[in-house]
Amino acid sequence: MSAEPRRSSGPAVSVTPPSRVPPPPRTPGVRGSRGWGFVRALRPRQWVKNVLVLAAPLAAGAVFDPDVLRPTAIAFLLFCLSASGVYLVNDSIDVEEDRRHPRKRFRPIAAGLVPRPAALAMAVVLFALALTSAVVFTRPALAAVLGSYIVIQLAYCVFLKNQPVIDLAVVASGFLLRGIAGGVAAGLFLSQWFLLVAAFGSLFMVAGKRYSEFILVGDAAATRRTLQEYSASYLRFVWSLSAGVTVTAYSLWAFEMAATQTGPPWATISIAPFVLAVLRYAVDVDKGTAGAPEEIVLGDRVLLLLGLLWATLVGLGVFLT
Repeated sequence: MSAEPRRSSGPAVSVTPPSRVPPPPRTPGVRGSRGWGFVRALRPRQWVKNVLVLAAPLAAGAVFDPDVLRPTAIAFLLFCLSASGVYLVNDSIDVEEDRRHPRKRFRPIAAGLVPRPAALAMAVVLFALALTSAVVFTRPALAAVLGSYIVIQLAYCVFLKNQPVIDLAVVASGFLLRGIAGGVAAGLFLSQWFLLVAAFGSLFMVAGKRYSEFILVGDAAATRRTLQEYSASYLRFVWSLSAGVTVTAYSLWAFEMAATQTGPPWATISIAPFVLAVLRYAVDVDKGTAGAPEEIVLGDRVLLLLGLLWATLVGLGVFLT
């Protein structure tokens, strides 16, 4: 007789593998390795904004002095580190809002390529490296400027970004502090006209970017709460006002420089391309297509040529007279 197989009288017990933490959801259409995601999360394309640290040394005509060029170059690199750290923190906090944005949803953290804990840890390392290097390789004053930038921008990431008007001023302060950093790192005097042009020029670009976001995104409050508090006419008023102050301050600064120079009044002549560049930038703002300032400048050939002409005239006035 063949023995029948023994059957279990008890209920079937299913064995399940150990639970695993699911990875963050990836945005459809986003490809790339995690390593490349970390690089993109640093936003190296936006490092071009840090060229503003050269503004004060250029205006002083001392940018080619080795004692000025070296600390200015270091200030540029350290601002790249600090800004990237801020971007990592900001994108980690705004991950849910970014996923509802038509363009920001492709950012590495929002797209699920970079884990938020790893991004925050990298930000801490970048901040510490930037502040320490500023003290060691340049002047403690540069560390103070970088520290102010980091604190203000982190406060913006946490709560100031939800405060109407204050959010515009905070973002504009980032551009202003870049301009200050170059002069502080090299120990140069910063003209009051330089500070006014840098401050209101920054506000002009920031207000233009907000106006474009207001036009581009249908549900504005879903991606940036302060846009719910603004109107298109108010943002147009802000960038019109800031543009007027920027042009006026630069004109007065140019006349003052021309009065101390010999030869052709290159500084005075530079007012023309400066004003035309502001008006050209305003065309993009008025259309609602003004994104990040560096994208507008690099993407508009006419604007880029006006900028090069302006820089050439200023250089002639500074270095040849």
